[in-house]
Amino acid sequence: MRLPTALLLFFFLLPSAALAQGDTRITFLGRQLEKGRDPRARSQAALVLGATEDPEAVPPLCGALKDPSELVRAAVAKGLGALLEPGGLDCLQAVKGEADATVQAAVAESIKAIKAYQARRPRFYLSLDAVKDKTGSVPADLVKVTEARLRSKLVRRGALMAPEKESKAAAKGALKKLGVHGYRITAEIQATDSGGLRLAILCMTYPEQSLMGQVEVNAAGAPPADLLKALIPRAIEEAAATFDWSSET
Repeated sequence: MRLPTALLLFFFLLPSAALAQGDTRITFLGRQLEKGRDPRARSQAALVLGATEDPEAVPPLCGALKDPSELVRAAVAKGLGALLEPGGLDCLQAVKGEADATVQAAVAESIKAIKAYQARRPRFYLSLDAVKDKTGSVPADLVKVTEARLRSKLVRRGALMAPEKESKAAAKGALKKLGVHGYRITAEIQATDSGGLRLAILCMTYPEQSLMGQVEVNAAGAPPADLLKALIPRAIEEAAATFDWSSET
Protein backbone atom coordinates (compact mmCIF):
# COMPACT_ATOMS: atom_id res chain seq x y z
CA MET A 1 0.00 0.00 0.00
CA ARG A 2 1.23 3.48 -0.79
CA LEU A 3 2.00 5.70 2.15
CA PRO A 4 -1.18 7.32 3.58
CA THR A 5 0.22 10.82 3.52
CA ALA A 6 -1.76 13.79 2.30
CA LEU A 7 -1.46 14.10 -1.46
CA LEU A 8 -2.10 17.20 -3.47
CA LEU A 9 -2.93 17.07 -7.15
CA PHE A 10 -3.24 20.37 -8.97
CA PHE A 11 -4.87 20.83 -12.33
CA PHE A 12 -6.41 23.89 -13.92
CA LEU A 13 -9.37 23.86 -16.25
CA LEU A 14 -9.77 26.60 -18.82
CA PRO A 15 -13.21 27.68 -20.02
CA SER A 16 -14.01 25.76 -23.18
CA ALA A 17 -16.86 24.17 -25.06
CA ALA A 18 -15.92 20.77 -23.65
CA LEU A 19 -15.88 22.04 -20.07
CA ALA A 20 -19.19 23.80 -20.47
CA GLN A 21 -20.80 20.43 -21.13
CA GLY A 22 -21.14 19.68 -17.40
CA ASP A 23 -24.65 20.18 -16.09
CA THR A 24 -25.46 22.13 -19.28
CA ARG A 25 -25.08 18.98 -21.34
CA ILE A 26 -27.57 17.04 -19.22
CA THR A 27 -30.01 19.96 -19.42
CA PHE A 28 -29.62 20.22 -23.19
CA LEU A 29 -30.11 16.48 -23.74
CA GLY A 30 -33.08 16.45 -21.38
CA ARG A 31 -34.68 19.27 -23.34
CA GLN A 32 -34.05 17.44 -26.61
CA LEU A 33 -35.59 14.29 -25.17
CA GLU A 34 -38.66 16.12 -23.92
CA LYS A 35 -39.33 18.56 -26.77
CA GLY A 36 -37.55 17.26 -29.85
CA ARG A 37 -39.96 16.89 -32.78
CA ASP A 38 -38.21 13.95 -34.44
CA PRO A 39 -38.50 10.63 -32.56
CA ARG A 40 -35.08 9.67 -33.89
CA ALA A 41 -33.51 12.75 -32.34
CA ARG A 42 -35.27 12.06 -29.04
CA SER A 43 -34.05 8.46 -29.14
CA GLN A 44 -30.50 9.60 -29.73
CA ALA A 45 -30.74 12.01 -26.79
CA ALA A 46 -31.94 9.13 -24.58
CA LEU A 47 -29.02 6.92 -25.57
CA VAL A 48 -26.48 9.70 -25.01
CA LEU A 49 -27.97 10.44 -21.59
CA GLY A 50 -27.56 6.78 -20.72
CA ALA A 51 -23.90 6.95 -21.64
CA THR A 52 -23.12 9.91 -19.36
CA GLU A 53 -22.69 7.83 -16.17
CA ASP A 54 -24.35 10.74 -14.40
CA PRO A 55 -27.19 10.19 -11.88
CA GLU A 56 -28.61 13.56 -12.98
CA ALA A 57 -29.66 11.83 -16.20
CA VAL A 58 -32.20 9.64 -14.37
CA PRO A 59 -35.07 12.18 -14.06
CA PRO A 60 -35.25 13.14 -17.76
CA LEU A 61 -34.98 9.52 -18.81
CA CYS A 62 -37.65 8.34 -16.39
CA GLY A 63 -39.97 11.10 -17.56
CA ALA A 64 -39.53 10.01 -21.17
CA LEU A 65 -40.77 6.47 -20.49
CA LYS A 66 -44.19 7.95 -21.31
CA ASP A 67 -43.10 9.26 -24.71
CA PRO A 68 -45.76 8.59 -27.41
CA SER A 69 -43.16 6.95 -29.66
CA GLU A 70 -42.30 3.29 -29.12
CA LEU A 71 -38.90 3.98 -30.67
CA VAL A 72 -38.17 6.61 -28.03
CA ARG A 73 -39.46 4.54 -25.13
CA ALA A 74 -37.26 1.62 -26.17
CA ALA A 75 -34.23 3.92 -26.38
CA VAL A 76 -35.06 5.39 -22.98
CA ALA A 77 -35.24 1.92 -21.44
CA LYS A 78 -31.86 1.09 -22.97
CA GLY A 79 -30.45 4.38 -21.71
CA LEU A 80 -31.56 3.63 -18.16
CA GLY A 81 -30.04 0.17 -18.44
CA ALA A 82 -26.72 1.67 -19.49
CA LEU A 83 -26.85 4.26 -16.72
CA LEU A 84 -27.08 1.55 -14.02
CA GLU A 85 -28.57 3.86 -11.39
CA PRO A 86 -30.95 2.56 -8.65
CA GLY A 87 -33.49 5.27 -9.47
CA GLY A 88 -33.62 4.01 -13.03
CA LEU A 89 -34.52 0.53 -11.82
CA ASP A 90 -37.53 1.91 -9.95
CA CYS A 91 -38.76 3.66 -13.10
CA LEU A 92 -38.28 0.59 -15.28
CA GLN A 93 -40.10 -1.69 -12.86
CA ALA A 94 -43.03 0.70 -12.89
CA VAL A 95 -43.53 0.16 -16.65
CA LYS A 96 -43.05 -3.62 -16.84
CA GLY A 97 -46.61 -3.78 -18.19
CA GLU A 98 -45.61 -1.84 -21.33
CA ALA A 99 -47.87 -2.85 -24.24
CA ASP A 100 -45.34 -2.64 -27.07
CA ALA A 101 -43.30 -5.84 -27.36
CA THR A 102 -40.05 -4.12 -28.40
CA VAL A 103 -40.22 -1.66 -25.53
CA GLN A 104 -41.17 -4.41 -23.12
CA ALA A 105 -38.10 -6.40 -24.16
CA ALA A 106 -35.85 -3.36 -23.70
CA VAL A 107 -37.33 -2.73 -20.25
CA ALA A 108 -36.83 -6.35 -19.20
CA GLU A 109 -33.24 -6.39 -20.49
CA SER A 110 -32.36 -3.18 -18.64
CA ILE A 111 -33.94 -4.36 -15.40
CA LYS A 112 -31.85 -7.52 -15.66
CA ALA A 113 -28.69 -5.51 -16.34
CA ILE A 114 -29.18 -3.18 -13.37
CA LYS A 115 -29.98 -6.04 -10.99
CA ALA A 116 -26.88 -7.92 -12.13
CA TYR A 117 -24.82 -4.77 -11.59
CA GLN A 118 -26.19 -4.36 -8.08
CA ALA A 119 -25.54 -8.03 -7.26
CA ARG A 120 -21.91 -8.11 -8.38
CA ARG A 121 -19.23 -8.85 -5.78
CA PRO A 122 -17.97 -5.60 -4.20
CA ARG A 123 -14.28 -4.70 -4.07
CA PHE A 124 -14.65 -2.82 -0.79
CA TYR A 125 -17.24 -1.71 1.78
CA LEU A 126 -17.75 2.01 2.22
CA SER A 127 -19.42 4.37 4.66
CA LEU A 128 -19.89 7.77 3.00
CA ASP A 129 -20.51 10.89 5.06
CA ALA A 130 -22.53 13.79 3.68
CA VAL A 131 -20.43 16.11 1.51
CA LYS A 132 -19.53 19.27 3.42
CA ASP A 133 -19.30 22.70 1.82
CA LYS A 134 -16.55 24.60 3.64
CA THR A 135 -16.71 27.54 1.23
CA GLY A 136 -20.18 28.61 2.35
CA SER A 137 -20.93 29.65 -1.23
CA VAL A 138 -21.78 26.46 -3.11
CA PRO A 139 -25.57 26.14 -3.59
CA ALA A 140 -27.15 23.41 -1.49
CA ASP A 141 -28.58 21.64 -4.53
CA LEU A 142 -25.12 21.52 -6.12
CA VAL A 143 -23.70 20.01 -2.94
CA LYS A 144 -26.38 17.29 -3.12
CA VAL A 145 -25.64 16.67 -6.80
CA THR A 146 -21.94 16.41 -5.98
CA GLU A 147 -22.66 13.85 -3.28
CA ALA A 148 -24.86 11.82 -5.64
CA ARG A 149 -22.15 11.84 -8.30
CA LEU A 150 -19.50 10.90 -5.77
CA ARG A 151 -21.61 8.00 -4.56
CA SER A 152 -22.30 6.81 -8.10
CA LYS A 153 -18.61 6.92 -9.07
CA LEU A 154 -17.64 5.05 -5.91
CA VAL A 155 -20.15 2.31 -6.66
CA ARG A 156 -18.79 2.06 -10.21
CA ARG A 157 -15.35 1.74 -8.64
CA GLY A 158 -16.58 -1.35 -6.79
CA ALA A 159 -17.88 0.01 -3.49
CA LEU A 160 -20.80 -1.47 -1.61
CA MET A 161 -22.30 1.37 0.41
CA ALA A 162 -22.89 0.75 4.10
CA PRO A 163 -26.32 1.64 5.52
CA GLU A 164 -26.63 4.93 7.37
CA LYS A 165 -26.14 4.70 11.14
CA GLU A 166 -24.90 1.13 10.88
CA SER A 167 -23.77 -0.35 14.18
CA LYS A 168 -20.17 -1.44 14.62
CA ALA A 169 -21.26 -5.02 15.15
CA ALA A 170 -23.35 -5.00 11.98
CA ALA A 171 -20.46 -3.52 10.00
CA LYS A 172 -18.05 -6.18 11.25
CA GLY A 173 -20.57 -8.86 10.35
CA ALA A 174 -20.96 -7.48 6.83
CA LEU A 175 -17.20 -7.28 6.32
CA LYS A 176 -16.71 -10.85 7.51
CA LYS A 177 -19.43 -12.09 5.17
CA LEU A 178 -18.15 -10.12 2.18
CA GLY A 179 -14.46 -10.72 2.79
CA VAL A 180 -13.48 -7.15 1.89
CA HIS A 181 -11.93 -4.13 3.58
CA GLY A 182 -14.08 -1.37 5.04
CA TYR A 183 -13.49 2.37 4.73
CA ARG A 184 -15.18 5.55 5.81
CA ILE A 185 -14.68 8.70 3.78
CA THR A 186 -15.58 12.32 4.34
CA ALA A 187 -15.52 14.69 1.38
CA GLU A 188 -15.22 18.46 1.73
CA ILE A 189 -15.55 21.24 -0.83
CA GLN A 190 -12.98 23.92 -0.01
CA ALA A 191 -11.92 27.21 -1.57
CA THR A 192 -8.41 27.68 -2.94
CA ASP A 193 -6.27 30.81 -2.75
CA SER A 194 -6.48 31.11 -6.55
CA GLY A 195 -10.27 31.40 -6.47
CA GLY A 196 -10.90 27.82 -7.51
CA LEU A 197 -12.24 24.83 -5.63
CA ARG A 198 -10.62 21.92 -3.83
CA LEU A 199 -12.22 18.54 -3.20
CA ALA A 200 -10.63 16.91 -0.16
CA ILE A 201 -11.32 13.28 0.75
CA LEU A 202 -10.43 12.08 4.23
CA CYS A 203 -10.23 8.30 4.56
CA MET A 204 -10.46 6.13 7.67
CA THR A 205 -10.77 2.43 8.30
CA TYR A 206 -14.32 1.20 8.91
CA PRO A 207 -15.77 0.54 11.39
CA GLU A 208 -12.70 1.17 13.60
CA GLN A 209 -12.25 4.66 12.09
CA SER A 210 -8.46 4.80 12.28
CA LEU A 211 -7.15 7.71 10.20
CA MET A 212 -5.49 6.65 6.95
CA GLY A 213 -4.89 10.04 5.36
CA GLN A 214 -6.30 12.59 2.95
CA VAL A 215 -6.13 13.35 -0.75
CA GLU A 216 -6.90 16.69 -2.34
CA VAL A 217 -7.50 17.81 -5.91
CA ASN A 218 -7.79 21.42 -7.02
CA ALA A 219 -9.29 23.08 -10.07
CA ALA A 220 -9.91 26.62 -11.25
CA GLY A 221 -11.06 28.54 -14.30
CA ALA A 222 -14.69 27.43 -14.62
CA PRO A 223 -18.08 27.61 -12.85
CA PRO A 224 -18.39 25.59 -9.60
CA ALA A 225 -20.66 22.96 -11.17
CA ASP A 226 -18.11 22.18 -13.87
CA LEU A 227 -15.20 22.21 -11.45
CA LEU A 228 -16.85 19.82 -9.03
CA LYS A 229 -17.91 17.43 -11.76
CA ALA A 230 -14.34 17.31 -13.04
CA LEU A 231 -12.84 16.94 -9.56
CA ILE A 232 -14.89 13.91 -8.47
CA PRO A 233 -13.32 11.19 -10.69
CA ARG A 234 -9.82 12.55 -10.11
CA ALA A 235 -10.29 12.56 -6.34
CA ILE A 236 -11.59 8.99 -6.41
CA GLU A 237 -8.68 7.80 -8.54
CA GLU A 238 -6.21 9.38 -6.12
CA ALA A 239 -7.98 7.93 -3.09
CA ALA A 240 -8.22 4.44 -4.58
CA ALA A 241 -4.51 4.41 -5.40
CA THR A 242 -3.39 6.03 -2.15
CA PHE A 243 -5.46 3.87 0.19
CA ASP A 244 -5.28 0.70 -1.89
CA TRP A 245 -9.00 0.05 -2.02
CA SER A 246 -9.24 -3.65 -2.81
CA SER A 247 -11.19 -6.79 -1.99
CA GLU A 248 -8.34 -8.67 -0.32
CA THR A 249 -8.59 -9.15 3.47
